[in-house]
Amino acid sequence: MRMQWRSLRDSARARASIRNALYGAMEYIVLPLTMLLATPFLLHHLGIVQFGLWVLASAAVTSSNLISTGFGDGALKYASMYRGKADASRFEHTVRVNVTINLGLGGILASVLWFGSPLAVRSIFKIVPTLQSDAVTAFRIGSAILIVRCIESVLTGALRAHERYAPAVQISIVSRAAIVIVACAVVWQGHGIVTIMSATLCVVAFSVLVQAVAVRILIARIWPLPSFDRLAFADVFRFGCFSWLQAFAGCVFNQADRLVVGALLGTPAVGYYSICVQAAQPIHGLIAAALHFLFPHLSARLSTASAAELRGVVMSIVRLNALMAAVMCIPMVLFSNVILRLWMGAAFAAHAWIALSIIALSFGLLSLNVSAHYALLALAQVRLVATLNLLGGAAMLISMLLLAPRLGLPGAAAARLLYGPITLLMYPRLRRLLSPSALNTHTELGQLIVSGTEAR
Repeated sequence: MRMQWRSLRDSARARASIRNALYGAMEYIVLPLTMLLATPFLLHHLGIVQFGLWVLASAAVTSSNLISTGFGDGALKYASMYRGKADASRFEHTVRVNVTINLGLGGILASVLWFGSPLAVRSIFKIVPTLQSDAVTAFRIGSAILIVRCIESVLTGALRAHERYAPAVQISIVSRAAIVIVACAVVWQGHGIVTIMSATLCVVAFSVLVQAVAVRILIARIWPLPSFDRLAFADVFRFGCFSWLQAFAGCVFNQADRLVVGALLGTPAVGYYSICVQAAQPIHGLIAAALHFLFPHLSARLSTASAAELRGVVMSIVRLNALMAAVMCIPMVLFSNVILRLWMGAAFAAHAWIALSIIALSFGLLSLNVSAHYALLALAQVRLVATLNLLGGAAMLISMLLLAPRLGLPGAAAARLLYGPITLLMYPRLRRLLSPSALNTHTELGQLIVSGTEAR
């Protein structure tokens, strides 16, 4: 292992990957950190009902965005591949096809969000009558935010395909921090959810413009306009239809649970639940953001790296993944009551500390799959990744529907424990693919992937 780390340290490519990992971690840290600092202020000035409404509107937008941009892994896979081959034309076609797919799916979901918001507000989430009009407006502003974020994901994906994480992250950090800061300023002036969502739309739109400029300066003069290229569409769709299913399952784990809690337990419960998730989510999210570089890195190197290099890099990242998960998960599981009392106060802690311990454990279990997830995507094993995530999401959602009405907030939290262990079944496949007896075959398979042939 010492030799592996020495080789990584001495490699310029590895050093660039480490920088990308640090930038990925920085991007993820900013929003949770700013939200951790701002939540007591926002909760005090908005109240638990309006705060819960903001969480619901944000979850609706974020979950829709995850679904509409679910083909992004397919685009990233092939954009990285063509970047590795220095084929600028195919790279641009892949990026623009991704725009077409994202806007198509995003437009459908934005329409559902726009026209379905009155029914959702009155019948599903049972918002109090005095806030129903503002809630409908907030959800409809969210539909516009969704369309803008669809474009943003294409631009950030283009930068990441070139392993240029720094500019994308720097822009994202400023944008994410600005959203929370503006929300605090709006609340301080006595405004509510509608003004917060309007300000968010303005910040996100400006961020997209800056991302577009960064792409044109740092990569190529690419206009993020829709187009249809048959070869690029076939590449992205073949891989992306499974990554879309995986994104849908991830949306269930990371966003739709709030919607279920809101429908079953009411808006105040969403506030308690979402704050617990907000506290525990960095256990998985930070690790996933830090190790994301593994996906484009392996995708670009699959046909050129030696078998020993592939195995050494992946196994080193797996060990790092496990260490990070343990260090981040165990303290929160054991000291959830103390954390909530110091952060949100004794009354809040009394309601939610059990839920936080359970949710922290669920994210710890889920975070163990990160290195296998990205490695298998790079190795064209997207079907297995999608299947296991779908199974995990379905098991969690069904359990939540059964447990939340009976056990309340702890029951909703306990349902999340099923997802992680199911996804850990990725590791047997990864171990077989990287075993010494399979590596020669695997290298040949990697060459087929780079030539554009689907790997089986």
